[in-house]
Amino acid sequence: MTPEAMPDAQPPAGKWGDLRTRVMSAIFMVAVGAAEIWLGGTAFAALVIVLTALMVWELATMTAPARRSTPVTLAVAAGAALTAALVLRTEVAVLFLMVPVLMLALTPRRDRRLSAAYAVAIMLAGYGLVDLRHGSGTSAILWLVAVVVTSDVMGYFAGRSLGGPKFWPKISPKKTWSGTIAGWIGALLVGLVFWASGTGGLWLVVLSPVVAFAGQMGDIAESWVKRRAGVKDASRLIPGHGGVLDRFDALIGAVVAVMALQLVVPLVSVIGD
Repeated sequence: MTPEAMPDAQPPAGKWGDLRTRVMSAIFMVAVGAAEIWLGGTAFAALVIVLTALMVWELATMTAPARRSTPVTLAVAAGAALTAALVLRTEVAVLFLMVPVLMLALTPRRDRRLSAAYAVAIMLAGYGLVDLRHGSGTSAILWLVAVVVTSDVMGYFAGRSLGGPKFWPKISPKKTWSGTIAGWIGALLVGLVFWASGTGGLWLVVLSPVVAFAGQMGDIAESWVKRRAGVKDASRLIPGHGGVLDRFDALIGAVVAVMALQLVVPLVSVIGD
């Protein structure tokens, strides 16, 4: 399967033409995600490993569409490397995470450095997501997902309803300042809900918009990769959303940001399970 080419494909009629398909896919993803988060352990790790492998496959396909067998090899390597890293859970784990990155960087493709850098983010996010569920509990994952989803949903509706100046038109032509700011407000509300319910400390109110911004930068990063590759969607795996990367790009940025923030403010100290 190859990514969808950017030009010429006509969007559904009206700016809300794709809403029904997006909602149906989203409901399915939320149901599966909620079940896996609740189960935790091996089930949750397995889901993350599969998603990580698919995202590496999409990245490899976008940047080297002529090499059909390479993306599959890289996807298998990514899944195996993440599995090994999660089993070890030591400093050596980072070395395993870099294996598919090096493989991707050493095979002929468009924008090797950009592709390798984005692959680093994908692998770190996969490891960080499982580690966060294991170390900080269900509430931490629910908070993170709620921040990303709320920011994305509010940004989507505000951007399409209000429009206005573009946030970064050269890289992401559809993203507006109205949608970006609405996303920050949505994340702030999520932090306030967790704090008011006694699930998290006041730090979450501050961290939520920061993590939402990191998620938006994850979205921008994926848009940049796609724009350089000349494709509209990472793949067609998810109806109404494009590929796995198209749906989880913001989560990649958010998880990497949380991993960095935990060096300063351990999440387990500000959110309870």
